[in-house]
Amino acid sequence: MNIRIGMGFDVHELEAGRNFYLGGIELTDAPKGAVGHSDADVLIHALCDALLGAANLRDIGYHFSNTDNRWKGMDSKFFLKEVAQLLAEKNWLVGNVDCTIVLEKPKINPHIEAMKKVLAPLMNVEEDAVSIKATTNETLGYVGREEGVCAYAVALIYKGSL
Repeated sequence: MNIRIGMGFDVHELEAGRNFYLGGIELTDAPKGAVGHSDADVLIHALCDALLGAANLRDIGYHFSNTDNRWKGMDSKFFLKEVAQLLAEKNWLVGNVDCTIVLEKPKINPHIEAMKKVLAPLMNVEEDAVSIKATTNETLGYVGREEGVCAYAVALIYKGSL
């Protein structure tokens, strides 16, 4: 049995007047939105890096460069679906993912189930295989000052049956 794990991290600046996409959904109760070349969904970007890293397929920037206009404004769900396809081409299956979002506002808990419903099919897993947690930064640093948002993700992938 061949099992691998990967870790991903992403960070984006927050700015008033922008839509906020996180975990594949729009958080309409957010006071600010993330700034980025695509839709700036830090959770999906961290997930992509965790999955790509586990499969030794480099990182999201290698596959979807932020200098390439094809990806300008792109819905990050596209990236996650493509990453899952890249893994499938190498015969990797996603076992589970565990994610942590670090953000002061809005509260993430009311949105977690909706995120899981969106993310699970993109990775060809059951919702139970997608763990999403959230925390604040206790008003410290760029997250605490509500200047940015970050996300961490860990992914387990495998070949064969578990």
